[in-house]
Amino acid sequence: MNAHRGAEATDARPRRRLPGWLMPLLRVVVTMALMAMVLSGIKWEAFLKLLQDCDWLWWLAALGVSVLVQAVAAIRWAFLARPIGFPFSLGTFLWRFFEGLFFNLCLPSSIGGDVFKAFRLADSTSSRLLAGCTIVADRLAGLAAVGVLGGTALLATRGELSLPASLAVGAALLGAAMLAFWLGVGSIDRLLALIPEQHAARQFLARLLPYQQQPGLMTRAIAWSLLIQIGGSVAVALVARSLGVSLSLAVWFAVVPVLTLAMVLPISMLGLGIREQGLELMLEPHGVLPERAVAIGLLWLACSILCGLIGGVLFMLDRKQPESQAPKS
Repeated sequence: MNAHRGAEATDARPRRRLPGWLMPLLRVVVTMALMAMVLSGIKWEAFLKLLQDCDWLWWLAALGVSVLVQAVAAIRWAFLARPIGFPFSLGTFLWRFFEGLFFNLCLPSSIGGDVFKAFRLADSTSSRLLAGCTIVADRLAGLAAVGVLGGTALLATRGELSLPASLAVGAALLGAAMLAFWLGVGSIDRLLALIPEQHAARQFLARLLPYQQQPGLMTRAIAWSLLIQIGGSVAVALVARSLGVSLSLAVWFAVVPVLTLAMVLPISMLGLGIREQGLELMLEPHGVLPERAVAIGLLWLACSILCGLIGGVLFMLDRKQPESQAPKS
């Protein structure tokens, strides 16, 4: 009996949770370790000479393309958010999207900017959850495009496929991605049937029905996403060109999506170390020396940081959320 009570007392003890600062600290440590590994393998004289001889006009072109790509990504988000109750101007979505980029730089989590975008787009808990759903749909469309473009480029490069064969592979991957979306969105009404009519969750899911009733929404969102991924790859190709690296776009269509996926993992801050190490490994077969690969990675990062800083300026100009901005339930 006493042993039983002792066991109950043991079970009743509150479980110790990890301190909130531990995970960010671990990411900082991992980031520093990864960058130490990357930088230890380069020749500093050659690396500094590369930066000194950089053609900054090409890099500015890469920055311009990067900003344009982020603007198109904001348009994609607006395209997905408007049908389910966020009828705001395109300028509002552009503003909030760039603010999210800024907070992705500042916050330790890779989804911190997404949370902030949902918070800024609506002014109630239910509306913010709905805004979060639009961001998830936006992210999934982007992920599908990364898989289609990167998968097609990798298979075409490794298999030395002809152009018609490469297009066929791309079409097959695109069809698979769209089928997955249609199956997922098509299950909304089945979920509604399982929830009591007056339940708040039912009302919330009902707001997502436009995605089911208009399956072309996700199809067009994936098309936008392919354009965004192509633009992102072109931007990195321009960064490489500023450092004297001229490779075919097919190489960048394979490299950039893979690294984009890798940098989403919550391992390092801003993808530092992962980006540079990945570029070293994936560009080595094309004759790119480690110094050039690391320089490409750091100048690519500089483009991302400057895009985020645009959002920081916008946030400072408009830190208060208009009450009329949230959609009515």
